[in-house]
Amino acid sequence: MAGIGRWGARGAVLGLGALWWWAVLRLAVAPGAGALEATVAAGGWGLSVLPVHCVPKGLASGVVGTGRWRRVLGTGGRVW
Repeated sequence: MAGIGRWGARGAVLGLGALWWWAVLRLAVAPGAGALEATVAAGGWGLSVLPVHCVPKGLASGVVGTGRWRRVLGTGGRVW
């Protein structure tokens, strides 16, 4: 068996998503929500903004070249 497999990964993602939603809803509606719920909610939000699809500028397709805006604006290397 090589890893958890396709369905196991989906189950893990669904389980973690359900845990995150539980924490967020509990923070919103339950008066007794505390640090555990806040930590789970903040951690899930932090993972959602993680830039996992970034590549180095030299390897990206359709990249605007370095110094292009300076050439277009005619500043010749000066910022302003």
